[in-house]
Amino acid sequence: MASYEKDVKSKLSQNGCYLLWRGRGDHDVWFSPITKLPITVDHKIVSRHTANGIMKRAGINWHF
Repeated sequence: MASYEKDVKSKLSQNGCYLLWRGRGDHDVWFSPITKLPITVDHKIVSRHTANGIMKRAGINWHF
């Protein structure tokens, strides 16, 4: 199975998003300066739909 975690985090960083804190378990919380919203990012993103949902919440026009 493909893991989208590295690609998602790379795209978030390229678009000015930054890590707010490392959550408990396997989630991190990022902040998007585009939408002014926090974004929860799982460490094991195996669904492209989940990856696309994260991009949408961040306000980034990118699809996997």
